Amino acid sequence: MSEVIDAPERAAISTELVDLPPKESALAIYSSVGGLDQLIDQIRAKVVGTIYDMKTVKGRSECASDAFKVAKSKTAIEKLGKALSAEYKEIPKKIDAERKRAFDALEALQKEVRQPLTDWEDAEQARVARHKLAIELLEQALPVHDFSSNTIRTTIAAIEMTTVDESWEEFETEGHRVKAKTLEGLQTALATREKYEAEQAELAKLRAESEARRIQDEKDRIAREAAENATRAAEADAKAAQEKAEQDKRDAEERQKQAEARAEAERLASVERAKQAAESARLAEIKRQDDEREAEAAAQRRREADRAHKAKINGAALAAFVGKGLTEECAKKAIVLIAQGVIPAITINY
Repeated sequence: MSEVIDAPERAAISTELVDLPPKESALAIYSSVGGLDQLIDQIRAKVVGTIYDMKTVKGRSECASDAFKVAKSKTAIEKLGKALSAEYKEIPKKIDAERKRAFDALEALQKEVRQPLTDWEDAEQARVARHKLAIELLEQALPVHDFSSNTIRTTIAAIEMTTVDESWEEFETEGHRVKAKTLEGLQTALATREKYEAEQAELAKLRAESEARRIQDEKDRIAREAAENATRAAEADAKAAQEKAEQDKRDAEERQKQAEARAEAERLASVERAKQAAESARLAEIKRQDDEREAEAAAQRRREADRAHKAKINGAALAAFVGKGLTEECAKKAIVLIAQGVIPAITINY
């Protein structure tokens, strides 16, 4: 059996804030819903309501001490509950639930007791961070790199307007030191920058004079070249005009020759077209006459074939009438009347 369980048989375990129950009653207390409330209330009664002076080391220490006492009581109750839970396997769930509830309650109580110290620490941390940021801003103003002299002077004015006094608390001395160092560095940077800008201004002036001379030289060169080009252009234009006049004369003579050749070719072509037209007309007339003869012959063949076809159909009809008892003369008369269409509702299909 654990030492935590054995010890209550001789005497109850105590912390600075509470006496834990002996073994005889511990199980009943831990296994009952709300059984540990009396211990939690005893602890709370001894720490809640105490006013701590967070402005003094003693007050902060007392706050931390009471929170630590709550933590020790929490740990002792937790350990006793774990020991009971290990021994009494049949009721571990009840013990664990009550143990956890007590742990959470005391955890919250520990936080509640320590809250004034926590609030003071947070405020202290924010206060120190605020002062460190102010010093950091002073330090960050020094690296000016390629800033202009006007920008540096503006920065110097801003740093000089920064007030370092007792509101900086324990950082006041450091604030004065960093401010003085930053201003010294900025003054040095300003002198360096003003010298550099003066040198650059002089260099810019020299470059501008040099550029003006270069531009004038370029203008003079362009004027000379323009005059030379104009002379060469005039000479070239005169030569071109003479060459063009000669070429125009040659072109006119060539065009005259080509016109005469085209006129002769057109005359010959007109004569040839007339010959071809006359020949075409003669051949067309011959073809027309041949077509008329062929058309008449074809019409004659169609008429003869039609007469032969009808004669064959009429002969078959005549044979049929005669075969049915009509005289040949009556049969012929009937066929003629039917073919002429004078007999209603009766036709011969040829």
